[in-house]
Amino acid sequence: MAGALAALLAASPAHAQWPGGTGGKLLLTGGVNQIEGAGGGGLTPWALIGGYGSEGQYGANAWVTRVDTDDYVLDAYGVLAGFDDRFELSYARQRFDTRAVGAALGLGRGYTFEQDIIGAKLRLYGDAVLEQDSPWPQIALGVQHKRNRNGAVVRAVGAEDDSGTDIYLSATKLYLAQSLLLNTTLRYTEANQIGILGFGGDQGSGSFEFEGSAAYLLSRKLALGAEFRTKPDQLGIADEDLWWDVFLAWAPNRHFSVTLAWVELGNVVVADQSGVYLSVQAGF
Repeated sequence: MAGALAALLAASPAHAQWPGGTGGKLLLTGGVNQIEGAGGGGLTPWALIGGYGSEGQYGANAWVTRVDTDDYVLDAYGVLAGFDDRFELSYARQRFDTRAVGAALGLGRGYTFEQDIIGAKLRLYGDAVLEQDSPWPQIALGVQHKRNRNGAVVRAVGAEDDSGTDIYLSATKLYLAQSLLLNTTLRYTEANQIGILGFGGDQGSGSFEFEGSAAYLLSRKLALGAEFRTKPDQLGIADEDLWWDVFLAWAPNRHFSVTLAWVELGNVVVADQSGVYLSVQAGF
C-alpha cells in the first residue's frame, strides 16, 4: 500500500503548476461533504479544500445526504466549490423531520425544521498532500452562517435566535506512507443541535467545541474512518450529547463518491438516537 501511494503521489498532476482546469488532486483528498456542506468527513470539516482542483485549478461538488435515526430523519443537500486549493465556498439546506415526536411535542406529526447554511473556508498554512516531510499539518479557517427557517418555534422551545455563525479552525495531517489521515477541529458555536433547534438558550449562549476525524485508506478508492463531535448544551428542555460515527467512503473516480456510516447522536429531545448515514456526491 505504501509503495503504491508513493508512486501515485509522484505521478500526480498536483506536482505540476496548472494554468487552469480541474482534477489535479488524488482521490478522496478533498474529503466528502459534511452535513453542513464543508469539505471533510460526514460530521466535521477538514482543513483540506473540497473538490478535486489543485493549485491553479477549481473544483465543485453537488451532494445529497440522509440520516435516518430511531425517531427522526435529516435530509440535506448542497453544493461546494473550491478554488486554487486555497479557498472553498459551500451552501447546504437541511430538513429535519420530527416524525411522531412532532405530534408528542404538539407541533404535529412530521413537523419539519429547515435550515440554510452558507460556508467559506480558507487554507492558512501547509499542504497535507505535498508536504509529506513536514511534521506540521495543513491548517484552515472556516465559517458557517446558519439561518433556521422556523424562528417562532425555536424561540418557543427556548432558543435566543434563529440564526448564528460558527467559526472553526481545522488541522489535517495526511500520512501517505501509512495510508492515514488525522484531523482535529476547534469550533466556536451558539447552535443547538447544529442549528436545527436555533441558537443560544436558557442555559448558555456559545462555547468552544472539539471535533476529530481519523481515516485509513484501505485502497486508493476506499477509506474507513471514525469521527466525533462535542456540542454545546444550552437548552433546558433536553440535554445535548456528543455525536460520533464510523464511516466507509468509496470513490471509484473523481466524479462520484458514496459514504455510508453508522451514527450515534445521543439525546435529540428524545434519548438514544442512532441510525444510518448515507451520502452521495458528484463533482470534479
